[in-house]
Amino acid sequence: MTKFLSIICAIVMMAQMVSADHFEVGMGIHDVTGPAAEVGMMGYANVDQQTSGIHHRLWARAFVIQDVNGKRVVFVNVDVAMIMQAVKMKVVEKLQKTYGNMYTNDNVMLVATHTHSGPGGFSHYALYNITILGFSKKNFDTVVYGICKAIEKAHDNVAPAKIKIARGNLENTVINRSIEAYNANIDANLHEPYDKSMTLLRFERPDGREMGLLSWFAVHATSMGNQNKLINGDNKGWAQRKFDVKKDSDYRTKDTFISIFANSTLGDVSPNIHGGENGGGINDFASTHISGEKQFEAAWDLYHNATEELATNSLDYSHNFADYSKMTVAPEFTDGKERKTGYAALGIAFAAGAEDGPSKIPYIKEGDLKGHYDEVHGLKPIFLETGKMKPYPWTPEVLPVQMFVLGKVAILAVPGEFTTHAGRRVQDTVRPLLQQRGVEHIIITGPANTYAGYVTTREEYNEQHYEGASTHFGQWTLAAFRQQFKVLAEAITSGKGAPKGPSPRDLTGKQIEIQPGVIFDTPPLLGEFGDVKKDAPQQVERLSVLKVKFWGAHPKNAPRDFPTFLTIQRKSDEGWEDVRYDYDLDTAFMWKRSGISASEITVMWDIPGDMPQGTYRILHSGYYKNGLSGEIKSYSGESREFTLQPSTKLRISNCNVSATGVTFRMKYPKATKDDLHHRQEYVDNGQIQFTINGTKKLFVAKAVKGQKGVFRTTLPIKDKIDFLTVDEGMATDSFGNHNERFEWSR
Repeated sequence: MTKFLSIICAIVMMAQMVSADHFEVGMGIHDVTGPAAEVGMMGYANVDQQTSGIHHRLWARAFVIQDVNGKRVVFVNVDVAMIMQAVKMKVVEKLQKTYGNMYTNDNVMLVATHTHSGPGGFSHYALYNITILGFSKKNFDTVVYGICKAIEKAHDNVAPAKIKIARGNLENTVINRSIEAYNANIDANLHEPYDKSMTLLRFERPDGREMGLLSWFAVHATSMGNQNKLINGDNKGWAQRKFDVKKDSDYRTKDTFISIFANSTLGDVSPNIHGGENGGGINDFASTHISGEKQFEAAWDLYHNATEELATNSLDYSHNFADYSKMTVAPEFTDGKERKTGYAALGIAFAAGAEDGPSKIPYIKEGDLKGHYDEVHGLKPIFLETGKMKPYPWTPEVLPVQMFVLGKVAILAVPGEFTTHAGRRVQDTVRPLLQQRGVEHIIITGPANTYAGYVTTREEYNEQHYEGASTHFGQWTLAAFRQQFKVLAEAITSGKGAPKGPSPRDLTGKQIEIQPGVIFDTPPLLGEFGDVKKDAPQQVERLSVLKVKFWGAHPKNAPRDFPTFLTIQRKSDEGWEDVRYDYDLDTAFMWKRSGISASEITVMWDIPGDMPQGTYRILHSGYYKNGLSGEIKSYSGESREFTLQPSTKLRISNCNVSATGVTFRMKYPKATKDDLHHRQEYVDNGQIQFTINGTKKLFVAKAVKGQKGVFRTTLPIKDKIDFLTVDEGMATDSFGNHNERFEWSR
């Protein structure tokens, strides 16, 4: 017995030693997708942009981190346009009912990816609900619930972990969309007009098991334009899902791998590097793929080369509320004089929209300085005085700033969209103080915790482009934020808490919900819910877009934790196995009203070139509302079985015959407007077999590494070539996709 107790004590002591040398970290993920039909999307302020399906789902992704001293923080990245003040308040309230004071405003940081392709209506302030046509309680509850569940899952699997850091740069990924305003900065020539750096934290268990990553890179999530109606996480969501798939994540399991691609100083940064709304793809889905892929590739490289560990005894946090509508700003942050901020107001250029999301309202343009002025707002011609609206302001004025310090990394959460240079000036403000704590990397992240528009430098503000016109509290707004972040930095370095400040307004129960819920659903005439309207063909090729149509019901009927509206299955020896859901990047679930109360559902699958051959089927499921009883019931439908086979549409685009051999160029099928991704143009693997002059002898051309689509014979051909033939199926990539017949002659 004594020996047994000694062994137990040794195990406990070893466990304590392991914990003392490591952080305690847990991760969690939960769905926050919200209503998939007939709710206005948040971001572009386009009344006609209402949800009509799902390209890929929205998620809350959480890390709970505790150091060896017992200090704990929570970082949650949420696929929404912004974190509304009411959401943060309700999340903290719910957490405290479960965990007491373990989680508070101070140590819970909620950050939005800023996707413009998610349902809105989850703010308690009118400005952000106007184009949504009112508050959506269903969406508000979904977002709050999903965030809380993600934190709960992370809390439940907290265990010893290591955190490693890596940093790198992304080239040719973003542009400054407001370059004229940026160039007005007095020191603009000392920097690039955007921040191309990515900072990444890698989380792993002490035994090396991979847990996930947390990265930051500044870019607007506007690869999807203002005509899109399918819910998706834009370029950030794309990168997250791609990384998770590569790491075999299964969101249904307790401790699956989770990747977070958080945002930073995105205010004037666009992914549309070709200008305006052009991200380089044939459609918005392709442009999203292009931007997401660049972020994924950078993160993949940093993640697998992260070796430097963060110190486990240096976690801290600080938080402060302040009323930014009436703040006195000290001379050190202004032009040398004491200045004041003012009530929230938007300038005329706000109505113009940004370069990658223009409103196209006639006669309204950025930089127009004609209009009504108020001294407190300087050169801003006022369009809308949101801070003076009654009975409540249309935008919040009591805002939070927050700071986490994690080893040599400081994370500053901002309640809005800070421009590149505004972020730099905040970093410069806190750097001397934080360096005393050993901080080397200062990250701005947002929009976080609350949302109150943009924050520009004073020089950018005076240009009155969209970003300056959307800076709520006047030309000294950034100066006020710098002042408050210095308060947090002083609190961190001194070990004394920051002043709490005034409490934000609670508008719970004072919302107007205009849009009605589902009244009832009707099936097709002489049919049932789930019936197939247009079936799959019996044979389907890879690299094609398959569409199957069902008679369904309104997606709003689905319960909050409904897992998927579509499932693609492959037949195996054991039965049918799931291979795709509605949160995968190559699928889409689309809803359309038919008549008054019927619904037409289209399931799309943009089939990858490496998808295994076999027998497949497509399933759709949902819920309908009975018009007589009001009861909501489930339904489902399935397509016919179909055979998936290799593509036969590879194309040899040209051929060059010379004394040294034969060179071909081979391409994949042309991209189409239906594609859900950016299609690879050139075939870069495989081989081409061909005959010359009508003989039966086969010659072979192999792919040339590093040359797009180029295939070349490895040995010279002695015979004179008058004509050559590549028969159908004789030019293949490494997955067995092959060509149409090709002939060449002199």
